[in-house]
Amino acid sequence: MEMVPSEENQLVPKEAMFWSCRQSIFDEMKKRFSQIENAAEEPRVLCIVQDTTSAKTVNERLTLNLPASTTLPKLFEDVAHKAGYVNGTFDLAWRKTGDMGSLDPSSEMSLTEFGFEPGKRNFLQLTDKDGEQPQIASDESGTAGSSGLDDSSQERFIGPLPRDCTVGCSSDYSSPSYSYSSILNKSDTGYVGLVNQAMTCYLNSLLQTLFMTPEFRNALYNWEFEESEEDPVTSIPYQLQRLFLLLQTSKKRAIETTDVTRSFGWDSSEAWQQHDVQELCRVMFDALEQKWKQTEQQFSPLTADLINQLYQGKLKDYVRCLECGYESWRIDTYLDIPLVIRPFGASQAYGSVEEALQAFVQPETLDGANQYFCERCKKKCDARKGLRFLHFPYLLTLQLKRFDFDYTTMHRIKLNDRMSFPEELDMSPFIDVEDEKSPQTESCTDSGAENEGSCHSDQMSNDFSADDGVDEGICLDSASSTERVLKPKSSLTFELFSVMVHSGSAAGGHYYACIKSFSDGQWYSFNDQHVSKITQEDIRKTYGGSSGSRGYYSSAFASSTNAYMLIYRLKDPSRNAKYLDCDDFPEHIKHLVQREKESEEQEKRQREIERNTCKIKLFCMHPVKMMAMMENKLEVHKDKTLREATEMAYKLMELDGVVPLDCCRLVKYDEFHEYLERSYEGEEDTPMGLLLGGVKSSYMFDLLLETRRPEQVFQPYKPGEVMVKVHVVDLKTDTVAPPVSIRAYLNQSITEFKQLIAQATELSAETMRVVLERCYNDLRLLYVPNKTLKAEGFFRSNKVFVESSESPDHQVTFTDSLLWKLLDRHGNTIRLFVSLPVQSPGTNRTICQKVGGDPEECSEGSKGNRNSVETILEESTEKLKNLSLQPQQGTSDSQKSSDTSDFEQIESPSPSQEPDSSSVSAVVAVDTRELEIRVASGGGAYSDPETQFPGEERSDSEVNNDRSTSSVDSDILSSSHSSDTLCNADSGPIQLANGLDSHSITSSRRSKANEGKKETWDTAEEDSGTDSEYDENGKSKAESYYLYFRAEPYAQEDGSGEGGQKCVLVHVDKRITLSAFKQNLEPFVGVTSTQFKVFRVYANNQEFESVRLNETLSSFSDDNKITIRLGRALKKGEYRVKVYQLLVNDAEPCKFLVDTVFAKGMTVKQSKEELMPQLKDQCKLDLNIDKFRLRKKTWKNPGTVFLDYHVYEEDINISSNWEVFLEVLDGPEKMKSMSQLAVLTRRWTPAQMKLEPFQEVVLESSSVEELKEKLSEISGVPLENLEFAKGRGTFPCDISVLEIHQDLDWNPKVSTLNVWPLYICDDGAVVFYRDSTEEPMEQSEDERNELMKKESSRLLKTGHRVSYSPRKEKALKIYLDGGPVKDPGQD
Repeated sequence: MEMVPSEENQLVPKEAMFWSCRQSIFDEMKKRFSQIENAAEEPRVLCIVQDTTSAKTVNERLTLNLPASTTLPKLFEDVAHKAGYVNGTFDLAWRKTGDMGSLDPSSEMSLTEFGFEPGKRNFLQLTDKDGEQPQIASDESGTAGSSGLDDSSQERFIGPLPRDCTVGCSSDYSSPSYSYSSILNKSDTGYVGLVNQAMTCYLNSLLQTLFMTPEFRNALYNWEFEESEEDPVTSIPYQLQRLFLLLQTSKKRAIETTDVTRSFGWDSSEAWQQHDVQELCRVMFDALEQKWKQTEQQFSPLTADLINQLYQGKLKDYVRCLECGYESWRIDTYLDIPLVIRPFGASQAYGSVEEALQAFVQPETLDGANQYFCERCKKKCDARKGLRFLHFPYLLTLQLKRFDFDYTTMHRIKLNDRMSFPEELDMSPFIDVEDEKSPQTESCTDSGAENEGSCHSDQMSNDFSADDGVDEGICLDSASSTERVLKPKSSLTFELFSVMVHSGSAAGGHYYACIKSFSDGQWYSFNDQHVSKITQEDIRKTYGGSSGSRGYYSSAFASSTNAYMLIYRLKDPSRNAKYLDCDDFPEHIKHLVQREKESEEQEKRQREIERNTCKIKLFCMHPVKMMAMMENKLEVHKDKTLREATEMAYKLMELDGVVPLDCCRLVKYDEFHEYLERSYEGEEDTPMGLLLGGVKSSYMFDLLLETRRPEQVFQPYKPGEVMVKVHVVDLKTDTVAPPVSIRAYLNQSITEFKQLIAQATELSAETMRVVLERCYNDLRLLYVPNKTLKAEGFFRSNKVFVESSESPDHQVTFTDSLLWKLLDRHGNTIRLFVSLPVQSPGTNRTICQKVGGDPEECSEGSKGNRNSVETILEESTEKLKNLSLQPQQGTSDSQKSSDTSDFEQIESPSPSQEPDSSSVSAVVAVDTRELEIRVASGGGAYSDPETQFPGEERSDSEVNNDRSTSSVDSDILSSSHSSDTLCNADSGPIQLANGLDSHSITSSRRSKANEGKKETWDTAEEDSGTDSEYDENGKSKAESYYLYFRAEPYAQEDGSGEGGQKCVLVHVDKRITLSAFKQNLEPFVGVTSTQFKVFRVYANNQEFESVRLNETLSSFSDDNKITIRLGRALKKGEYRVKVYQLLVNDAEPCKFLVDTVFAKGMTVKQSKEELMPQLKDQCKLDLNIDKFRLRKKTWKNPGTVFLDYHVYEEDINISSNWEVFLEVLDGPEKMKSMSQLAVLTRRWTPAQMKLEPFQEVVLESSSVEELKEKLSEISGVPLENLEFAKGRGTFPCDISVLEIHQDLDWNPKVSTLNVWPLYICDDGAVVFYRDSTEEPMEQSEDERNELMKKESSRLLKTGHRVSYSPRKEKALKIYLDGGPVKDPGQD
């Protein structure tokens, strides 16, 4: 047998060694499979990470599918490895419910413990840490770039960043031909970006260019700000100085520009305005000059001429006579040179800047009609006109005029043609050395500020001398003015260092800047907050154009990203400055740098505190303010202990002096389920970060500051328990007690649960009935002893009702029991706040007549009865406080029933007293503390201890008559109620203690016929039911329910009820109809239900009228507000209508008259008859019924004429908030049939330049010939000379008399009116007509201008001028006083 050495160097049989190795392999494989199987069983968390630290990675997503047990430190490690960053140099923010919250890399919590959801996508953002970008990992695996490519293999960045698309996508702001390189960190580029506020890319581009200009930056640093002389917030130079310092010294990747724009006097709206960068440059330079001029005396010998020293050049505008050689000229200055891209009318653009400059100085010949009048020749001669450069500035700015106007489409366009520009530009061919030596007899200051910097002679001003504008301020250097004169041609070489690029169209786009650093010669792209290195190839891509020919249409297909402004610097070693280093800063700048660093450190510390602050909702049931649960937000550092957090919450909830601190504690709380999850006994010194699970953007739970009385002891809340609110029901007193909170376990049986309740309530568990309210309208009797709470549907927070008595109600089926009925009423009762109107004296007189007093006596006592509602609500407490509404029972010991939500138990009244008979007959026959009215659909008897007459019944008509004469006491003094009063005549009611019978509880808590219907407003037209189902008051005839209503006086906390207005707190069954609800309110309002309206108050105090009498209050909820207003209420089938008078020949043709009511089935004539007395009383219009008409109103346009025999809802469709025109007629009504057509005509008389008044023409058909015949008949214009046109716009179709002759479509070639382009199909159309042989009046220029002013004023007043006006761009302004001055009369 062959032997081989084993691992212990012992000889073993070879076969045994083989089997041993095989077994070990199997064991290892089994172990691996077990690990894989366990990993497969563990839930996975999908994490999607967005890297927001650079522009390249902002559109990329890193995906990690991690086990749910992964800890947060491990998550950071995995993300660092995946992204190629050094762990600890970046932050992760987790997006939860819309908010972003930072993750704590030191927390040992797992992903699921922190709140990550397995099986769902969890979004994270990788962000900078402390304002610095993450460090790239220096491994050689190729992960640093996350693409495996080094810098040499990646294409360089140029152009705007792609928006919401991947790199290389095509859009208005990017070109598919451009490539994007990685955005380097600030440590690599050395530069800081600027944050785009919204649309301030143009500002960022200019600011970065100025910052990268050494001469401008250094001069700005040399200027010193005196805070005693000016507010730093409004000082533009100071804010620019601060911004430049931050750009040079800040460690942030990008900084804000809000302080600079605030110094401009801009508000936040300016950030949303797009402007031209060249316009901004001109306006900002002017503002800087003005600011420096204001401070020149204080800062001498500094000069305020910095802008002119750097950017101002001079040119000569000349005209030379070609006959005698005489030349007329003047000197102008410029800050930039506008170069035309494509000459006007040409089909080909200039190919280069040099070519455009040559065209700029190319003279034009004035000949023919454009000849020049020569002063020497004393006649018009041919001449040559042109421009010559005399001096070039140190910083030469060239504007490429890419924005033009297309006269074919009448729109602004952008010219994207290719125009190349050199890196070094030799301007010597364009300078006129002879002219440079010529005397300057005429000159002007900077006049190149108008029209894109154009400096042609017609835009120049010679009103200023050469000495104007020379001020002292900032000193660029010590060079004299003679030294600043440019050298001979050999030294006119300019070096390109800034290219401001525009990407987009004439309607809008994006600016960014390509700038060369003078310190290292490297080109950088400054694109808002992103700064990256670029190459010369990227600069060439900004030439614009396409690869094809330079034809007329080439611009349309070219790239929209191209250079717009070029800035060159003169190559002069003696003048070329270098950037100031930090060590070379002036002292005031060093102090400013120190202050900015301290401010930045403070912001960093504040951000660190914010990052470590737990923000969680805090609730507290305030012992004094018991109206509702108080809510606030607790912000506590994660290292603060629970004891310290409790003290902070104690102060936050203003409990100092109300409850001792040791009687308060914080517990874990679930607001949604009103569930106390757990308490923190023994953890008072535990940090809040551990208790809350770390710092999160949002928590799945809240905190409750629980309070107790000093003699009480806090109950411990353990995890796993459920909260149960137990309401004790007393059938004898018909009450539901406030809840008692107990905690139970889901695995407890019903028997054990009853024992637990018995201990807390001291009730008998043997006879106990427990009812669980699982959700609204769902009551469940728990009768199976061994069933667990979990099986019965218990959850975190539960509500149960318990009753323990030996009454026979136990033997009745639950749905037929008194317990069910009481709980049903309890669940459907809502609380409403009703504001009552101030009563009128007329109401009091009506009440007096009802009582039976003499009218004269009533008028005498009207003072005492003036506040009838106050009498009801205040005085009747002592007289009738125990008045029982229970039939056939003289006394009552009823208790007030419980209600939902905040009122759980109401104290019972004191023992009943026999009411005085005089008090019964008086107005004050209402219990102010409790009014329980039973509402039913049938007739019934009302019993009063003193006034009941057995067997006597009254008809509905008698009751209604009572209601019409009595506004307060009809429901109380009558022996029977109206159709909405409660009683069931068919079956004997089972009397309850509070006066409610067995029919006062529905057999189901679910709503019946009208439950859940959406309430609509302003019309009483019913949506459901028919006339057979509902009576005229909207009460159901098919169902009979006894519904609960109770009202009591209420004083508003905000005092809004003062000044005569009273409020009532109403507890009512929401299944009651609006009709019954209104009738129950009659005693409190003081008028019948048909004489007041119910308005529901929504948010922002918006009121909408509730008018559907047959609908229930199911759409109302607890604490809704209702306002009662006196006035005619709508009945079923009625509509509220606004009536306007149509005055066709008045300046204001539409005048409001009255509000009225039209009913379904009413004829137009009947509505006119009802209108006449209203018009006479309210509008002083005494009209004959045949002398006015009603017609349709559509906004301001008159429409269909309504004939007297038309019926609403049959012939005329009517809707809520309807509006009609009332038109007074000069004679009898001409409209007799719907086949006729009424047209409003107006004659235009060109010879007098005026429009005649309107005249109505009634046509029998839609024939054009008939219209012309009628017009010829009323005007006398021959038929063959008559022309007409349809009016435009809304009535009265006003148009200027200067435009009507040409602008309207006169004499359309149609035979009928109801076809295009007329479309006259309804009454009320406006038709203008004229005599074609009549010529317009001859007018002088002055007469025409005067008429134009009159017409403009007339049309402005009427507001009918409708014309297209494109959106005007807001002018770019910088306000030197800190903000715009608003015109007081502007509003």
